[in-house]
Amino acid sequence: MKQSRIPHLTTIVVLLFFYLPIAVLVVNSFNVSRFGTGWQGFTLKWYERLADREDLWLALGNSLKVACGASAVAMLLGTCAAFALQRYRSGVQTMHGMLVTVPLVLPEILMGMSLLLLFVALGMQLTLVTVGLAHVTFCISYVALVVQARLQDFDFTLVDAARDLGATRSQAFRKIVLPLLAPGILAGGLLAFTLSIDDFVVTFFVKGPGADTLPVVIYSMIKKSREFPVINALSTLLLLITFVAVWTSQKLTAK
Repeated sequence: MKQSRIPHLTTIVVLLFFYLPIAVLVVNSFNVSRFGTGWQGFTLKWYERLADREDLWLALGNSLKVACGASAVAMLLGTCAAFALQRYRSGVQTMHGMLVTVPLVLPEILMGMSLLLLFVALGMQLTLVTVGLAHVTFCISYVALVVQARLQDFDFTLVDAARDLGATRSQAFRKIVLPLLAPGILAGGLLAFTLSIDDFVVTFFVKGPGADTLPVVIYSMIKKSREFPVINALSTLLLLITFVAVWTSQKLTAK
């Protein structure tokens, strides 16, 4: 009996280790106390102050622009990469698969530095465009893996049957392949959106003046103004957006 309880206790300890700090952050976003040293009452004034911070709204707009753009491009390129990896087998595709998976294990600081050197070597000005291009580089890998997992259970005889009945390649793709893969593609896109909107390290290297995203602004607030209650409220909203995106992605993947 005692041995059977050990895995449950281990799971509880691990969950508390990961999620208890997040729970404290969320609770302090409703705390009257400015420094969160103790609970002094419930308030929404920290959320009300967010409405008066134009810099935060501008940063949020930048984050949404980059995340939506990077997700859209990653869905297109990642789906093409997944099709190529699933349908063809060769030495080139083996190398292709390695290149797709490398961004998953590459340290973010190394990726940020290398992309910065690339943009400087090309003479590109650091703007939201460079931030979006940088986010596409690591978002493609996640979309490709999600779609490739979907393709492993895909019945391609449906495409062959449609071709035998007179459908063209484009018709078979639009009416059979795309609708069946749409949940997987959208799930990969939402995962890419979540990773992009939360990214700090890569963005910090490749951003320019006026191209600050929300995580960068939050870091600046912690270092300079130390407005911890407002940061807690902002982080709670960002956490809610991330949770909704991940939950939707899991639902689409399950389908």
